[in-house]
Amino acid sequence: MDIATLSGQVFGYIPLGDIVLYFTPFNLFLFGSALLFTLLIALSNTETQVEARFGTLEDREVTVDKGEFKIRRFLAIVCGLATAGAMITGDLFNFTLFVALIGIVNIGLVGAVKMVDVLDSAFQYGIIAMIASLPLFGGAALVLATTGTLSLLELANSAVTPMVTFGSILLMIGIAGETGVAPFYATKAEMFRTPGSPFLVIIHLSSLLVIVRAIELLLIINKPF
Repeated sequence: MDIATLSGQVFGYIPLGDIVLYFTPFNLFLFGSALLFTLLIALSNTETQVEARFGTLEDREVTVDKGEFKIRRFLAIVCGLATAGAMITGDLFNFTLFVALIGIVNIGLVGAVKMVDVLDSAFQYGIIAMIASLPLFGGAALVLATTGTLSLLELANSAVTPMVTFGSILLMIGIAGETGVAPFYATKAEMFRTPGSPFLVIIHLSSLLVIVRAIELLLIINKPF
């Protein structure tokens, strides 16, 4: 499938050796959205979580200390920048690297929380993310072995073979595991009980934007229409 047909007119390219970034209206919208939310999150402060106690009228405030706040803000910025990079990259391997980085920093965003349920859920999500890296990079390797390239500009004009389709399926499984979407969402649900908004918002946003971009990439590679 032609990139211009799917994503709009190609405005330009930035060749960085074997890595080529390209810009279309679709990609620029996703790229700008990721940067805008990253900026807003970087300038925000964490909320004070108020929990009601069972059997009493007293409330308990849960706050984020300064050290944890700095770590979470840094990881949220890294997650946002990695998401923005995944939106405009024209190389399939670099896309998988950005997705893997997003999975790592998502775990780090809740790794400093001293809550057993949250840490247990983050641990389970981390295991799934590590396991998902195998089909993620394996799918990219299959596409490379079959077509001889990982450039989306070249893959848009290459023939679709059963091995390319199989590689795309592995990519889809790996992306689903790294971002924690269905059917893996249950492992991330408890992570959002921790205080730390708006930094936790970047976990949702990165998963959403990566899935949208992944759909575009799979359509470009497999040309179903």
